[in-house]
Amino acid sequence: MPSHPLSLTILSTIGAVTASQWDALVDNDQPFLRHAFLNALEESGSVSLATGWEPCHLSVWQGEQLVAAMPMYRKHHSYGEYVFDWGWAEALERAGGCYYPKALSAVPFTPVPGTRTLIAKHANASAVRALLADAWREQCESLDLSSWHLLFADEADVAAWQAHCPELITREGVQFQWRDRGFGDFDGFLASLTSKRRKMIKRERRLVADQGLKVLRLEGSAITSADMAHFYRCYAITYHERGRPPYLNHDFFERLRQTMPGALVLVQAHIEERPVAAALYFRGPRSLYGRYWGSEVVADCLHFEACYYQGIEYCLQHGLSLFDPGTQGEHKLVRGFAPQRVRSLHYIDHPGLAAGVAQFCHEEGEHVSAYRDAAHQALPFK
Repeated sequence: MPSHPLSLTILSTIGAVTASQWDALVDNDQPFLRHAFLNALEESGSVSLATGWEPCHLSVWQGEQLVAAMPMYRKHHSYGEYVFDWGWAEALERAGGCYYPKALSAVPFTPVPGTRTLIAKHANASAVRALLADAWREQCESLDLSSWHLLFADEADVAAWQAHCPELITREGVQFQWRDRGFGDFDGFLASLTSKRRKMIKRERRLVADQGLKVLRLEGSAITSADMAHFYRCYAITYHERGRPPYLNHDFFERLRQTMPGALVLVQAHIEERPVAAALYFRGPRSLYGRYWGSEVVADCLHFEACYYQGIEYCLQHGLSLFDPGTQGEHKLVRGFAPQRVRSLHYIDHPGLAAGVAQFCHEEGEHVSAYRDAAHQALPFK
């Protein structure tokens, strides 16, 4: 009996498919691609047409079975992406064109590398990519979208798309990640460092304690609604200090607490039994991801303790091999976080802009590669 042909459907909400259908395609080490995470973004209103993120997820079906999917959004700005293309938008608009709206395949507000093209193991991957490529090209043409962007895809996903669509423009970036080198425990990690950096980290951790701060961790169902409400107040402070409203609302985080508690690790800093700072992590079976942080107090080195050292310690205690603490920050380098290449892919419909962007990305890539090599030489290991 012949198998059903592949067909494609565009989903205006992730809720159009069930969690079991979607999650069957997702690596369980990628909490941000799970149905519960993407659905919380939409159901909370953090991601919507009103916020400039219009869901239009691509889904590939074989009969009644979902065999592939790709999160996608029509974007009306470039906020919350962490691959900055404001200059490209200005260039096209100076030439009389319109850069927005554009199409974007990414996890909103989440610059964590991972697979963006979710394909069942038994599916024909080449046929699936052909169908997906036709879909985002057709979206660009029929809806007058300027471009399609694939952000923070992992190396295998990037390579597969480069082979399938050679016209895609590749842009390189750098993130800093910690990997377990068989340290055993935190003391073993410290022993692997140069004397200067070992003493620095010990001093920073001691300074946090000397200020009367006690740091503890909560996991899963131990995180209460009150804990999450306090975390959100701290998270919002980091945005208010920059004069901006938070990207994400309290309802989003509360939904995560209720629907995927097993992926959450909350670090709290207390003064006299009262929480005054918090950092929220996500975990999979192999990896830990540091995402959000904030503090109601000004305290020396508390950010390093809550967002870096607690994460490293947690990984070593729970057998996790990778710790991705978030974007940016050379200050991570001297604390044992190594530079890693991250790549994004870009399809731009306007030939002139495409040529200019390709040249820019090539030149930028040479500088990024040189920086990454130099950063490796500055790692603090013996």
